[in-house]
Amino acid sequence: MSAKMLKSAVAAALAAGLLAGTAQAYEAGSWIGRIGAWGVFPKSDNLGTPLGKINVEDGYSLGFNFTYMATSNIGIELLAALPFKHNIQLGGTKVASTYQLPPTVFVQYHFMPQGTIHPYVGVGLNYTFFFSEDTTGPLSGTSLNLDSSWGVAGQAGIDFDIAPNWFVNADLSYIDIDSKASVSGLGNLGTVAIDPWVFGLNVGMRF
Repeated sequence: MSAKMLKSAVAAALAAGLLAGTAQAYEAGSWIGRIGAWGVFPKSDNLGTPLGKINVEDGYSLGFNFTYMATSNIGIELLAALPFKHNIQLGGTKVASTYQLPPTVFVQYHFMPQGTIHPYVGVGLNYTFFFSEDTTGPLSGTSLNLDSSWGVAGQAGIDFDIAPNWFVNADLSYIDIDSKASVSGLGNLGTVAIDPWVFGLNVGMRF
């Protein structure tokens, strides 16, 4: 994650904290919805090959999630988004791009269901599938395939109440995403360990 984005996220969270002041309790049976800007930040140098290192670049999209509060402390969340696009570099040169969707289910613990600030942590299961792979540059004319991935995910976030039933949210997740990559004519390249941090800034509503 870039330093610029971290600074922006911290600034937004601090601003939300200053605005917080309308307490809304989390209760069993409540639904929570969030929508906002999300970024997926894969780790660097995802795979070394004889042709050079494969690097999957950052991707951005509109994300959203829905949480059902089973109790005042326990929530079950589905994380979804519009497709993220990632450019892929080989040896520092763009050779491909792909789209991916990473639906994830979390079980969350909400520490402070009362008050105006609501931090939470979660653990979950992710399924990521890749589609519309496209090659360019040195790989033009070949076909790239990235297998789908199952993996565990961890999450930490916080909601800041700003008005009755409305809040702003910052959410950070780490997802284990590993995909087997193959290119026609070159065969299997190996397993690409994407393993991204996923960060979102959202506005949310309780209903």
